Amino acid sequence: MDLRKIKKLIDLLEESNLAELEIKEGEEVVRLSRVPKGGGITVNAAPNVPAAHPAAPASRPESPAPAASTMVPAESASGTIPPGHVVRSPMVGTFYAAANPDAPPYVSVGQTVKAGDTLGVIEAMKMFNQIEADKAGTIVAILVENGQPVEFDEPLFVIG
Repeated sequence: MDLRKIKKLIDLLEESNLAELEIKEGEEVVRLSRVPKGGGITVNAAPNVPAAHPAAPASRPESPAPAASTMVPAESASGTIPPGHVVRSPMVGTFYAAANPDAPPYVSVGQTVKAGDTLGVIEAMKMFNQIEADKAGTIVAILVENGQPVEFDEPLFVIG
């Protein structure tokens, strides 16, 4: 199931009086449920994550998911985030810093990036989604490790 379908499901849930929605496509399962206070949406996906990081497929999705971003809060649940522009995860999945285990990472701290440069990939439901810089600048911090599971809206990078 691709990100566009999940976003449509989120919109559908927000417009309805439903508290929870679960969709199954083959072995893939996506469950959306409302947060009791504030009316937000929680996305729980159960992707089949391989034990070892395979080489990324030669072709990427036609339209990579845009990286969600906001200005950095003073602190996050995991600790202090440096000041700058935060690039957040647009989905639940596994973060990979490189195209394959033998390749160098897409970016490193101190590297200058342009808007549209690939910062990493998130594997979700056997699809690799590029995470792109939505702002030009210098990578101030990389907040996740290679192979780490990430949640929707989790801070991934800080661009100064």
